Amino acid sequence: MLNHWKLLAAGLVAAVGWAPLAQAQAPEPYTVTPELEAAAKGEGRVVFYTATDVAVAERLAGLFRERYPEIQVQVERAGSERVFQRIGQEYTSGIYNADVIETSDAVHFQYFKREGWLEPMVPEVVATSWPAEEKDPDGQFAAYRAHLSVLAYRTDLMPEADAPKTWSDLLDPKYKDKMVKAHPGYSGTVMTATYALSQALGWEWFEKLGAQNVMQVQSSTEPPKKLAQGERALEIDGNEYNVFRLQEEGVPIKIVYPAEGTPLAVGNAAVLAEAPHPNAAKLFYSFLFSKEAQQLNSDFGGLRSFHPEVVEKAGRTPLKDIKLLESDPEALEPEIDTIKSNYERYFGT
Repeated sequence: MLNHWKLLAAGLVAAVGWAPLAQAQAPEPYTVTPELEAAAKGEGRVVFYTATDVAVAERLAGLFRERYPEIQVQVERAGSERVFQRIGQEYTSGIYNADVIETSDAVHFQYFKREGWLEPMVPEVVATSWPAEEKDPDGQFAAYRAHLSVLAYRTDLMPEADAPKTWSDLLDPKYKDKMVKAHPGYSGTVMTATYALSQALGWEWFEKLGAQNVMQVQSSTEPPKKLAQGERALEIDGNEYNVFRLQEEGVPIKIVYPAEGTPLAVGNAAVLAEAPHPNAAKLFYSFLFSKEAQQLNSDFGGLRSFHPEVVEKAGRTPLKDIKLLESDPEALEPEIDTIKSNYERYFGT
């Protein structure tokens, strides 16, 4: 994850400290009206900064354009930490390009909220159907998606009998030179997973894992691709939705949900306070939480949804049957520097 305090020292964002977030009354939920649609069509564009895999984000944008062909969707995809950094640079420079943002790092939205960079906005479906813990009480953001950071392996390169069953198994010398993992300095998913696993297993586990000559990549989208290419037999923390997509394409990959638990990463979304296309942003934001968009995320993207009417594909392990390792973003935020320094020490990157 981007080091927040180095960012502050560089003058990219204002100092915030650790004061509690100011409480404000949440806005009234809104529905999509003909007037909103007309205003959005008049603006003709919405700019979406997202950390979702580009193929999924573009498919989502295409679905929106089918409904509103008068509105172009500009998808700007990058890792969560790059999205965070870009918003920090733009907003402290008075540059307002993005309308709607989404990352897989819940800490970012605590930060954006403190800075006053988010526009309070609550689509009706979020107000009525989303779990209380998956939406900001002040209406400034909500969980657009969730996914797991999973352990997975190539079944043609590693027999099931030899595959790991727990996180602790990865320390066995037989897995040396066979693993790939992503980096918490780039991926919000991996930052969340690193924090969750450090809490569950301790930093001693990471120290020993670092001696296993693990291939290091950036985004959580990359470990599944390395498995697909046959460069490694085992991934430690690639995102679940890319594994689902590769499985459907016929790549022989199997997911392991370890007994100690699997890290859960929540991707929040919000409308920015200085959105250049405010009506199109409001319309697109509501669309993100619709059953249609959420079902696409599940079917094509392999993402987990909080929409109560979304039905998961057959063959996928239901979320209720998986032991989850969840992270409190307020507890994670002050640990960022420690996580980064420990990671660099143990993995040399």
